[in-house]
Amino acid sequence: MRSTNSTGIKLVCAAMILLLCWPAPAGASTMDSSLSLGLISVKTQYLNPLVPEEREFQSVTALIYEGLFALDDDYKPVPCLAVRCDPDNSGKIWTVTMRQGVTFHDGTPCTAYDAEATIREILRLAEEKRGAYSQLKYIISDVSANSAESLRITVSRPYYGVYYALTFPVLPRDQVQSQVPLGTGPFKVDSFVPANYLYLSANENWWQTPPTVKTVNITFRATNRDLISDYEYNRVDAAITRSASAGQYQTGLTNLNIAYRTRQLEVLLLNHNASIAFPLDNPLVRKAIRCAIDFDAIANSVYMGMAWRTDTPMPVGTWMYRDSDEYGYDPDKARALLEEAGWKADPERDNGIRHTTVTVKGESKARRLRLRLYVYEEQDNAVRLQVANKIADYLQAVGIEVAVTVANFSNVKEHLDARNFDMAIAAFQMDTVPDPGFLLMSGNTGNYVGYKSQDMDKLFKSLRTAKEFDEYQSILWQIQDLFAADCPFVCMYYRGGALLTRKVFTTVRDVREPEILRGIEGIGN
Repeated sequence: MRSTNSTGIKLVCAAMILLLCWPAPAGASTMDSSLSLGLISVKTQYLNPLVPEEREFQSVTALIYEGLFALDDDYKPVPCLAVRCDPDNSGKIWTVTMRQGVTFHDGTPCTAYDAEATIREILRLAEEKRGAYSQLKYIISDVSANSAESLRITVSRPYYGVYYALTFPVLPRDQVQSQVPLGTGPFKVDSFVPANYLYLSANENWWQTPPTVKTVNITFRATNRDLISDYEYNRVDAAITRSASAGQYQTGLTNLNIAYRTRQLEVLLLNHNASIAFPLDNPLVRKAIRCAIDFDAIANSVYMGMAWRTDTPMPVGTWMYRDSDEYGYDPDKARALLEEAGWKADPERDNGIRHTTVTVKGESKARRLRLRLYVYEEQDNAVRLQVANKIADYLQAVGIEVAVTVANFSNVKEHLDARNFDMAIAAFQMDTVPDPGFLLMSGNTGNYVGYKSQDMDKLFKSLRTAKEFDEYQSILWQIQDLFAADCPFVCMYYRGGALLTRKVFTTVRDVREPEILRGIEGIGN
């Protein structure tokens, strides 16, 4: 097996060791009764977690709201507001038993009627193509509360992924469209001024052990520069940022840099359009591209370690991930694959760019291996162009000429929709449910490369009717084995973020988006 020892993993492991071993680094303090936190927020006008406007903000609402199920450090579903969820023999009717004694922040009991109303609101938003949990419409077809303690859910198919789908936040039935609905979580809202601040206080009536941290005071900033300045000048105890510049703050004597994984998967799309001008319909060429690029080096240099390397659509280091000997930086193997695919090297011709001979209307012509690479940038986080240029350099070294084109998101999306591209750097926000079918199934929404495989489609059909964990994991691994063999596109990394803090912040092993602040409620208990 190939090693997946990325800098991002090293950073988080080092931080977790420091957190778990106590005491904190000299100069850093252990958590006390309050925390002041800074993060970027310019658009969020309300706290309703069903329709978030900014990703980092979800780390805050995760302290206020809870789901029927939650995900533990092993990324496995565990009961939260529900105590159990039982499918019938058909696997299509699930009965959720609610936890007794749970109340919203005003003391009102949390019941199955609240969960039903929340699901119906999520499905309504999905019909309008809105909301953070719109994928629920592909899983849940109907819902009804049998009583305050029991919820009946009808699903579209028997599916282990249902447990993951039930992690949506539950709101009071009469507040599902409220701007600031009540929650059941460890912290409650004291005061909120959009784009300015949010003050939270401990929920002393929380159904778990009341938080030791009594107040969380959050300051919002418009730019990463302002945010980092607040942290540098001790105006906040901690800061959450996805800016690559945070990589310069290493864990040391006075602060901790805790890396966290986002759900943003960055990939190199390879168009399979089977024509003379598009050689990427040949899996040998696609594999050659995968071997030719040192993505570990790119993650370390461009993202300063704030990227979690992965060679499949699943996050490395979890039960979902399946490694393969197919992966790894190997330029010699890349050259051999290109030769096998018929792309010959001629060092004295066109700067060593590879050629092949094709027949067009009965006439033989030489074709140069030249590909277009489209890339778009994120505002206030311009690093993708650096990645694109490094990719071009790596491919040039094995005889592939690359023309990099930078455009705005809308323009690149038009090229992807029209399948008018050779390669493109793109990002996908992955769902809570571990199911990358939207990227790999024939004709599906994220399958911009035109990948078609009956075997892959069959595997996803089986995955989406797997009811038990072991079966689900086995099929998910088979999907990744076929992904390694076919190389439909190239996975690069999950984007990372950093939680900079001077206080011992959390003891959870898996710090991830959106529950970046997970664990703060248990410090000291």
